[in-house]
Amino acid sequence: MKHFIYILVFLIGSLGFGQNEKLFQQANDLYNKGDFEDAISKYESIIESGVHSAALYFNLANAHYKLNHIAPSIYYYEKALKLSPNDKEIHNNIAFARNMTIDAIDKTPVFGFEKFAKKITNWLTFDTWAKLSILLMVLFVVFYLIYYFNYGSTKKRVAFITAITFFILSCCSVALAFNNYHSTKNDQPAIVFAKESQVKSEPNLRSSESFKLHEGTKVQILDTVNHWKKIQIADGKTGWIPADDIKAL
Repeated sequence: MKHFIYILVFLIGSLGFGQNEKLFQQANDLYNKGDFEDAISKYESIIESGVHSAALYFNLANAHYKLNHIAPSIYYYEKALKLSPNDKEIHNNIAFARNMTIDAIDKTPVFGFEKFAKKITNWLTFDTWAKLSILLMVLFVVFYLIYYFNYGSTKKRVAFITAITFFILSCCSVALAFNNYHSTKNDQPAIVFAKESQVKSEPNLRSSESFKLHEGTKVQILDTVNHWKKIQIADGKTGWIPADDIKAL
């Protein structure tokens, strides 16, 4: 009975994959014909079935861009970048889409050690840093055993220094893994979808306006209170925006 269930699940999965492949091709054909609205509809139906890929989001973003849909195009380019962060074509297209936005926000510059630490932390993923720390700890143990069972003074000294080096590197790798994990966990980007939104000083309509944002601007979500989101923009300014005005990535 179990084998029958496994086969049934596999057949259903294969059928779903085939249908999505067919839909994707149909959507691409519609896009190439200039029928962007229908192409968008088919791309979105694939996403609703639970399929996610950089190519799917990229094509959907392109279709929105052709229709001058600023926020959706940037939103789906950003989604594509999350799955394929080094894709040059996605980077080029999102740059064009961002040129359509109204808000000109200067990023807060990062200097010195903070910039170096951020670059090193993001060099590898959390999982990779964790695996590297385990490997380095194993090497520490190996060289410590060589040090412990060796009687030659020169070899003993070299083994001890090497073991300590691997131990320090392992500790650094653990620290970078946790730093990367917390950085990723706290990263909650969103795109403004409202044509224009008033960002308030407090999470209520009676509070004063801090600044305005327009569609397509990328923000970071810091907190949530009822139907309000506390956000931060690239220059460091913060405020409260109605939750319906933004869409989290």
